[in-house]
Amino acid sequence: MSEHTPSIPAEVYFFGTCLIDVFYPDAGISAIELIEREGIKVIFPPQQTCCGQPPYNSGYNDEAIEVAAAQIALFTRPIPVVVPSASCAAMMKHHYPRLLEGHPLHAQALNLANRIYEFSEFLSNTVNITLQDKGPPIKIVLHQSCSARREMQVTTQTMQLLHQLENVEICEPERASECCGFGGTFAIKQPEISAAMGKDKCDAIKKTGVLNLISGDCGCLMHLSGMMAKDNAPIRSEHIASLLWRRTR
Repeated sequence: MSEHTPSIPAEVYFFGTCLIDVFYPDAGISAIELIEREGIKVIFPPQQTCCGQPPYNSGYNDEAIEVAAAQIALFTRPIPVVVPSASCAAMMKHHYPRLLEGHPLHAQALNLANRIYEFSEFLSNTVNITLQDKGPPIKIVLHQSCSARREMQVTTQTMQLLHQLENVEICEPERASECCGFGGTFAIKQPEISAAMGKDKCDAIKKTGVLNLISGDCGCLMHLSGMMAKDNAPIRSEHIASLLWRRTR
């Protein structure tokens, strides 16, 4: 194990997220491998579940509080909690304290919120990781989610990681900052609007001619890759953790 500077923790918690658990387990494993390679012990509480976004975004605050309380009880030690999803990280960092304002767990929610780190943010800012690209030259399109851009504000950190991969060229599609249309429960409540937004995003990605789509949020990846598959577009989607691990392992 490598020696740690005071700014680099010896241990971290890992909050895996529902979509990684069910649809993108390789992304979670890759993220853990990258952290552990830096000599940091990763603790994964197996009882963890959803962050609570679906009920919270639908106005079911009592149910969201129940889910949030269950997560707060699992991440009690004073160490960082790394989350490989900006939307889930934003829920725990910004919305838990609001959801639990006036609740007996408010202090614990604040404590947890102050220890939440989005995955790219953690590797770039806290670990100051150095990456050596071992893969062949490729071109990618990077989709930065709304939560990454506006809530967690980690777009710079994500780009810093990717720019270390010397054989990876990042191509930006038109209107890159626009929402992909997923939005969690929004895609269920407003499917026609969600599909139209997704089609616009997919069309812009296809126009680049790039065959590799990367994002730090699996909800966006699931939404866009599903639409690409429906159109038989030969575009491979991948979480940034999987890309980083695959090209530097």
